[in-house]
Formats: sequence, C-alpha cells, structure tokens
Amino acid sequence: MTALMRPPATGLTDAGAFSALAGERLYGEPRAADAAHQSPSDYDLNADAELPAPLTLTPAAVLVPVIARRPLTVLLTERTAHLNAHAGQIAFPGGRIETRDASPLEAALREAHEEVGLPFEAVTPLGYLDPYRTGTGYIITPVVALVQPDFAVMPDANEVADVFEVPLNFLMDPANHRIDSRVWRGARRRFYALQFEQRYIWGATAGIITTLYRRLYAK
Repeated sequence: MTALMRPPATGLTDAGAFSALAGERLYGEPRAADAAHQSPSDYDLNADAELPAPLTLTPAAVLVPVIARRPLTVLLTERTAHLNAHAGQIAFPGGRIETRDASPLEAALREAHEEVGLPFEAVTPLGYLDPYRTGTGYIITPVVALVQPDFAVMPDANEVADVFEVPLNFLMDPANHRIDSRVWRGARRRFYALQFEQRYIWGATAGIITTLYRRLYAK
C-alpha cells in the first residue's frame, strides 16, 4: 500500500506511551461527517460507487478497546451467525446511537457493556477517529479507549459468538493490511482486510483499523 510506512515501536507495547500518543493525535471531540464526503468509508477503494449523503446515514458508535497488557492488545468480537446484519463478522463492540445516548461515547460504552460485559469503570477514553461511512448505511464514530485487563468477559449470547484479542502491533503493521474484493450488489467491490490466525477481519472493522494506523503512525 502506498504512502504507508512501518509503525515505530512507540505506543505498541506500553499503555502509558500509547495513551500519550493517542492524546496527541486523536480528536478530543467527536467529528461530524463533512459535506465534501471526506470521511473514511467503504467507498474509498471504489471510486465508481455512489456515496450516500450524510443525512441519509444512521449514526452509530464503536469502542476500539486497547487492553492494557504488555504488549497491548485490541479486543474484538465475532458476531453470531443468526443476526440479520453482519452475521459472523468480526467487529468492535458497538452499535446504533439511541435517543437515550447523550453522546457517541455513551453509546459506545453502553454497547460494550451490553455486548461483552465491559464495566464502565475499566475504560479510559483517549479520543476519537474520523467518522466512518459504511456501505450498509451507517456513519460510525470510533472511540479509542484504554481498558484495564482485569475484567470478566460476559458476552451477550444473542449477539456475540466469541470475544478475542489481537496484538496491537499486528494491527498497526501495514504489512498485515491488504485489499481484497468480492461481488456485492452486482459489482466487484474492494475493501481492506486483515488475516489474524483463523480470523478474517474485513469491511468497516478493517477500515477503522487502517484509519487508526494512519492517524497514529503514518504521519
């Protein structure tokens, strides 16, 4: 991939270093999708696809939970096979922003608590990435947070088939970022993907991982 370089060691193993880097380079407040359609999206690799207008998209939020192990890891979920949307896919904890949610942060924390049992007090928010537009009609606000590791995972069996962790240094290595393609709605579409052991991470989740890499390490 052009314009990408190897990530430095800074912030990949130590929680304090990662928090400092995130504090410097992430946004301190959620950002709105701009009218010029500059937010990262599923359409970045498909110039011929029609990008929906911001007002037609459903607001959502996800938590990007960086677990304070040494080295650092990122918690991800595998969605259950019976769900109507994104069944079986790898995802960050998160979902639609409800009217009861005061902010994207509140929505991301609520969803993470409901989906995997993540206690609110274990989470230290570090900042926000640019909103991410999906081909399925959502505009996602990613909230990056540091999470203390001493909590019991309690997945919601209706939504979450599995919970697992991936080393942050694997996700932030551009050598592991690839571009795959498949036919969707009658046209071949390209998308970001990563293969970690038996886990295939693709679509919006891989796109957000790529966005995190670019924000933290590609400058």
